[in-house]
Amino acid sequence: MASEHIENKLKLLPDLPGCYLMKDINSKIIYVGKAKNLKNRVRSYFKSSHEGKTAKLVSEIYDFETIITSTDKEAFLLEITLIQKYTPHYNIKLKRGTGYPYIKITNEKDPVIKIVSQVKKDGGYYFGPYPNVYAAQETLQLLQKVYPLRRCNGYQKRPCLYYHMGQCLGACFKEVDPAEYEKNIKKIKSFLSGNVGGIKRKLTTKMQQAAEQLEYERAGEIRDQIRYVEMTVERQKIISNDNTPRDLFGFYMDKGWISIQVFFIRQARLMKREKRLFPCIDTPEAELASFILQFYNQKNRILPKEILVPETIDKEILADILQTPVRTPKRGAKRELLDLASQNAQLVLEEKFRLLELDDRKTTGAMKEITDALGLPVGHRIEAFDHSHTQGSDLVSAMVCFVDGQPEKNDYRKYKLQTVDHADEAASTREVIYRRYSRLLKEKKPLPDLILMDGAEIQVQAAVDVLHNQLGLTIPVAGMVKNEHHKTADLLRQDGERIGLDPKSEGFYLLQRIQDEVHRFAVTFHRQVRSKNSLSSKLERIPGVGPKTRIKLLRNYGSLKKIAQASLEELQALGISKKVAQTIKLSLDN
Repeated sequence: MASEHIENKLKLLPDLPGCYLMKDINSKIIYVGKAKNLKNRVRSYFKSSHEGKTAKLVSEIYDFETIITSTDKEAFLLEITLIQKYTPHYNIKLKRGTGYPYIKITNEKDPVIKIVSQVKKDGGYYFGPYPNVYAAQETLQLLQKVYPLRRCNGYQKRPCLYYHMGQCLGACFKEVDPAEYEKNIKKIKSFLSGNVGGIKRKLTTKMQQAAEQLEYERAGEIRDQIRYVEMTVERQKIISNDNTPRDLFGFYMDKGWISIQVFFIRQARLMKREKRLFPCIDTPEAELASFILQFYNQKNRILPKEILVPETIDKEILADILQTPVRTPKRGAKRELLDLASQNAQLVLEEKFRLLELDDRKTTGAMKEITDALGLPVGHRIEAFDHSHTQGSDLVSAMVCFVDGQPEKNDYRKYKLQTVDHADEAASTREVIYRRYSRLLKEKKPLPDLILMDGAEIQVQAAVDVLHNQLGLTIPVAGMVKNEHHKTADLLRQDGERIGLDPKSEGFYLLQRIQDEVHRFAVTFHRQVRSKNSLSSKLERIPGVGPKTRIKLLRNYGSLKKIAQASLEELQALGISKKVAQTIKLSLDN
């Protein structure tokens, strides 16, 4: 069954083609897929029953994200790029070298045209990748027949079979004029860039002639060739037709937030996408310009050969600062790619707003469940306390604050207990409650709507006594009760009665979060204090080591082990006398 977070995201999926990236509990991408309809495809993972590998995949999915495209084929090609980039575990077949091919024109004397599986920096011309391997092979054979280059292994004193078939320029037995190669290479490049009208017309004529002569099998073969040409060289917005490294920046602004999408085009492919969301203080154009400058000021960030931005951005200033061309494409594939980046930016921001809205409903509703159960008016702020110690020593308390069901970490507080020197829950509660709320009264700061104590009735009554009798406050107090497994079990009223909170409710979930958080915060603080006190107390027992010397040692070394490893000269360099330094070394070595 899908988590509530995933259920909320499923409601926001668009009826558009694109790719989806499934993530595990550590946010690692474990599967990349494509879809004609993202809404239907992604929902099917969580709304249908599965077996085998698919069931295992679904069991590991904790989150997902999507990238929309303009066509199904763009989604297909983008999927290839994403799989090559992230090598997800559940895309193991594509990951291990069964990826899609490219058509390459080699950069050498007597160049050849061939199919390869990888793009290398070798000066060759690459086209692809092509999802339909068979179509790519058929297209290659067609090109070799129409625009021949070298088909043989090179000079061998006699013409090869391909030369006799008209599919080789004759490098097998003679020197071929480079201009002859260049003429055919130019035509091949034009063809693979999408200019296929001439060849298609020739093939269509041949197909019609074969049909008229009742050569239906031949006509069928030519028809398939035409189809393969269309499948292979169809223009794509996701795949550029040149190898210029470029970055595209699209943005969308709404409700005081700006969403930015960065598309990285490398080797004629969309290699990577980054997204950013943050409050928009200035105009969205100014925010994007500032973002771009900071983006390229990051360590190891390499500038591309070209940067594409929306029309409203000040391109001259950016180009002058970055010393890189900054442009706005007016039409064509680059313009469509830029629009696609902005469309993805809008999708991400709208998803964020919707998730925030759903989360606010959940947390606000949880807060109301707790106040209703206690018979209190609707409130917004809860402050919770817990104590921690080790066998009655190093006593501390901690307070966490939740506003409308969300932690407000800037308002967390730590307390070293000053009037309690042994394990006494009631006394600890009295001190920390008095210190916290006497200060709020003195500073005229707002008080909480509810106080929660991580403990039994004794802590609740101690808190109520201080609030009512010493401070004159009527803040409601309740206890967070744990079961025998030290897990959240229920709420306790001031009169000692348990509420019986539904363990499946949002209110119970919020109570559990608060109790876990205040316990974590108190224990973490206690460990810090104990560690410092333990070190300080051992240093106190060394003759000649006073408060100033302890501070020097703690500040410079931080642990007894490091102090013991320090040489006499290093200790004396801190301003410690030779005699005291020798005493420290002898004391810690024993």
